[in-house]
Amino acid sequence: MKIFNTYSNSIEEFKPLNGNNVNMYVCGPTVYDYPHLGHARCYITWDVLYRYLKFLGYNVKYCRNITDVDDKILKKAREENSTAEVISRRYYEIFSEAMKKLNVLKPDVEPFATKTIGEMISIIKDLIKNGYAYEVEGDVYFRVKKFKQYGYLSKQPIEDLIAGARVETSSIKEDALDFALWKKDEEFGYMSPFSKGRPGWHIECSAMARKHLGKTIDIHAGGADLIFPHHENEIAQSECANGCKFVNYWLHNGFVTINKEKMSKSLKNFVTINDMLANYDSNTIRIFILTNHYRMPVEFSSDVLDGARAGWKRIQTAVNQAVKFTQGEILPDISDSDEVRAFKDAMDNDLNTSKALAVIFDTATNANKAVAQNDKESAKKYTAVLLKLTDVLGFNIEKEKLSEEELHSRLTTILDEMDFLTEEEKSLTGYTLMDKITEYRNKARAEKNWAIADKVRTLLDRIGIILKDSKEGTVWEEK
Repeated sequence: MKIFNTYSNSIEEFKPLNGNNVNMYVCGPTVYDYPHLGHARCYITWDVLYRYLKFLGYNVKYCRNITDVDDKILKKAREENSTAEVISRRYYEIFSEAMKKLNVLKPDVEPFATKTIGEMISIIKDLIKNGYAYEVEGDVYFRVKKFKQYGYLSKQPIEDLIAGARVETSSIKEDALDFALWKKDEEFGYMSPFSKGRPGWHIECSAMARKHLGKTIDIHAGGADLIFPHHENEIAQSECANGCKFVNYWLHNGFVTINKEKMSKSLKNFVTINDMLANYDSNTIRIFILTNHYRMPVEFSSDVLDGARAGWKRIQTAVNQAVKFTQGEILPDISDSDEVRAFKDAMDNDLNTSKALAVIFDTATNANKAVAQNDKESAKKYTAVLLKLTDVLGFNIEKEKLSEEELHSRLTTILDEMDFLTEEEKSLTGYTLMDKITEYRNKARAEKNWAIADKVRTLLDRIGIILKDSKEGTVWEEK
């Protein structure tokens, strides 16, 4: 597998530090507002990398942090006459729900910055002790020019970095480039040897990465907007504190743009994930994102999204038709198939999801041909390939729902045994009748009438319909 390493500015063969084990860190959200399509692009991209590494057989430990202490969170709290805890918790839950709807897997570790303050203080103390940081009036700053490799990630000479840098203007700093490790804050702060205050943004990720993954990690990923200053600063403080290389492979995804401008909250040109999901399903959004190489910008366009929706429908229809034709039978092992090899060739070439999708579309075409030619063995193979490869890219294949007529036909065969229904209710048709049956079963469960609840499940199972219970309610589907 080859990936583009931003640090070396080249394509490199991926070789983990520790055999088959991979440690991967992705900068998570600052939870103070609704997540937008730019966030979707970032976290879908690294969700695919996570899934693909596991598909290749690696043992992956994926850490994605939550920044829940930050100037923006405090500003929002003041605006709403609330607290940072209330604001960050609200938007964390909104973010988590959005990721769930996009079928983005939860990371193995999801640390909160506020739970890692002790580790941050420890790193800052080491940096002060070794002369890489200094304390002044309760603030602590990192001496940028003492770290000779500063600017290597962003490929900028240190003399050119002041212009455009997100540096805080302060007369107490030794140098304009020096960045904050700790900020004095009497109103909202944590006790430390330096002052009552809070950490700078950059030290948060260094501390959480070290705590959960170690001093040197395999992969650190995030949006291209984080290269400077965030990731540049992470490298400086981590390597000076730890005395070793921080990250072996730096990966960055491109922006989502609107009218060629980066989508961002500061420009107020962003589209929230919830707004997107009101008009497009998660699979459509994923195709829209993965059709483009992860390092390239993606231009937001309703026309392109409509095309992505048509593309997903083509895949979904091919799977549904093939599954119906093969009666659910698939080949148990397709690992050595031409399609899987072609898919791996694409993904091994710096996660070329565009070519990987082309393999899936070709397979969908072949599945349709196999059904048309009554070739059951080929259909079983192509169905297995489609189910496997779409899963690796994080798509969610939904089972085709029974038609109104077919559902009603099946239900009529068990109506006589549903003595809890009135004659009027038995005259209902299709989906309406199924809703009524589900309603009775939910009522029976609520009343702990397990006899009726189990009877409904058994009768439906007989006609090939299964019930799935969750805290959101009960749904039914064909076996």
